[in-house]
Amino acid sequence: MPKSQEIQIRDPFVLPVPEEGLYYLFGSTDKNIWGPGTGFDAYVSRDLRQWDGPRPVFRPSANFYADTNFWAPEVYAYGGRHYMFATFRRKDNNRLGTAVLAADRPFGPFVPHSEGPVTPESWSSLDGSLHVDEAGEPWMVFCHEWQQIGDGEVCAVRLSADLKEAAGEPVTLFRASEAPWTTPFVSPRFADTVNYVTDGPYLFRGDTGRLYMLWASFIDNTYALGVARSESGGVLGPWTHQPEALYRNDGGHGMVFRTFDGRLALTIHAPNRTPDERPLFLEVAEREGRIEAIGPLLGASDSAGG
Repeated sequence: MPKSQEIQIRDPFVLPVPEEGLYYLFGSTDKNIWGPGTGFDAYVSRDLRQWDGPRPVFRPSANFYADTNFWAPEVYAYGGRHYMFATFRRKDNNRLGTAVLAADRPFGPFVPHSEGPVTPESWSSLDGSLHVDEAGEPWMVFCHEWQQIGDGEVCAVRLSADLKEAAGEPVTLFRASEAPWTTPFVSPRFADTVNYVTDGPYLFRGDTGRLYMLWASFIDNTYALGVARSESGGVLGPWTHQPEALYRNDGGHGMVFRTFDGRLALTIHAPNRTPDERPLFLEVAEREGRIEAIGPLLGASDSAGG
């Protein structure tokens, strides 16, 4: 059984299943996620330290609408089934988009649920994440990619109840440059423009019920993770950014989950270079309207990272 530091994975996502006493780990698992897409694998653990896997949970059919850049699968229990939100580069227009897949159980097999990506066809979009609001309405929060617009955006769109399509127009929640901790990303491919990156938004509630969002960007071209808080308590914000990054040691694209003993846990990948990415687990806490990192999560202290 591999340990956390032996698993190459980007964009880690943990689904705790209390009735089984198991944590399911999903993520971008192709050895080279920047190239052809194979599919997604998953792992399962009782202690977040040793894992059973990998097990294939999605493999595309021959007529699937993408064959490159299979990224950031997030799996949610919703309406009696399990739904995977994942990003793919479309064959027809070469743009990234987030689609929804479905399965009857966490290990799948997952099959397409939406008719292609549910993000706008003309946009390059990625890292869609499910958020169910206090009225029980589903939303997807996602990124409008910086490579298309320069200053990357985090956006939200209401979804249909069956999660198959958008049920409205996307709303921009904020742009990457609006956060006090981000700096421009210097890219040789886009050397003549000022670029700010948005990656991996994920919404969660703290112990007080406040709504927070994790999202990743760069500080001096080093990958980092920040936190914003919704002042309204709803997905549309307005969103206030914590002034300092939560994690800035070349790690990010995180999510937060509850351990079976009730602690708030953060997982990210670190470092942000292929093929060295590993899942890192940290304990976090809500203090005076902020999210703060406490340290390595007990039982996963030998994970990769700084």
